[in-house]
Amino acid sequence: MSNKVRIKLPDGREVDATPIDINQASEQWNHCLLEDGSVLRIKLIITKVFRIDDEYDAEGNPVYIFQSTNVTSITSPESLKRKI
Repeated sequence: MSNKVRIKLPDGREVDATPIDINQASEQWNHCLLEDGSVLRIKLIITKVFRIDDEYDAEGNPVYIFQSTNVTSITSPESLKRKI
């Protein structure tokens, strides 16, 4: 764990947060088969995690905010592809 940081939440509030190291991650692909025969593969990769100080959800769990990126892959039938 590192020093505290200030984070601006989507509702506009600025709060103190504690960076939390990610010790282990399992990033699974989501697969979507579309009506046109295309397959979308999407994976969310979490890059940073912060625990909001003194904030808890309705069940008493600490509130976490994370930064992430999406990785995508699209496979379409030849009939949908542009001819190069």
